Parts: sequence; structure tokens; C-alpha cells
Amino acid sequence: MRKRVLSVLAGLGAAIWLAAAFPGSTGSTAWAQSGGDNKGAEKTPAPAGPTPAPAQKVEEFAEIQKSVNGPAGNPECVWLGRRVVSLLWRDDIDTAFRHLDLYDRFGCPSGHIQATFRCLILRTNSVDPKSPDSLAGWVNACWINPANPAPPPPPPAAAAPSPPK
Repeated sequence: MRKRVLSVLAGLGAAIWLAAAFPGSTGSTAWAQSGGDNKGAEKTPAPAGPTPAPAQKVEEFAEIQKSVNGPAGNPECVWLGRRVVSLLWRDDIDTAFRHLDLYDRFGCPSGHIQATFRCLILRTNSVDPKSPDSLAGWVNACWINPANPAPPPPPPAAAAPSPPK
């Protein structure tokens, strides 16, 4: 009895090894797809909202680098710093600390994070909690000038519906 169980287990082990060794064979493909769900065929949804073109991002970082003196104007410091401030605002402290470690590793000034977050806290009434663009606009404005930020431009208004005819 023991010999028979061992031979069956050896056969199963050999079959699994062969299936792993030759992934292109039809048997392993059918075996891999027999899980029920066909999640690989589903397309991932596109991120919500318009994404700026890469040229716009480059121009934005170049403009910020002209406005902010020192390493706080470097593109990597701007990108990570704004993210840290946004995460702190949304009370995602653990993720903010992980980003802050990267921010420090790039040699970015931690005092700029503190000044930007202070600026944002002083404008709590101006940040619309229902509009993510409002937070991003204020974080960007405070990053560029923490002492006296210019209010971010208002979001583009939706087109008014045409009157019925």
C-alpha cells in the first residue's frame, strides 16, 4: 500500500514538473486557465480625469524649478514633496512616511515639506473636499510659495446645457 501511494505521488510530481518545464504546451495552458475566472481578459479601467501630456509635465517642472530656489525646485523633490503633503492632508500617514524617506534620500529639504503643509493647513477653508483638483491646486500653490500662495486657478466650468427647443 505504501509503495503504491509513493508511486502515485511521484507520478503527480513528475506531471507537475513537466507542466512547469514546458509552459507553452496546450495541457499546461488548459490547466492554468481552468481556474474559472478569466481575469486576464478584462481590461483595466483608464485612470479618471485627463492626464497632462508629457510635454506639459516637463514645462510645469521647469517653471516650478525657476520659481523655487534650491533643491526643493528639483523635479524629483517637487513630485515627491507634493505627494507627501497630499498624503498627510488625507491622513495617510504610513504612505506619507514611506514617500518622505524617498524624499530625504534624494537630498530634498524637509523644511519645505513642513512649510508647504503649514501653508495648506492655514487654507483649510479653501480646499474643497469634494474636488480632488482643489487639493492638488492648493498643494502646488503652497509648494511654489509657502509664505504667500496665489490661489489656484478655478477648474474649467462644465458646458451649460442647451435650452430645449
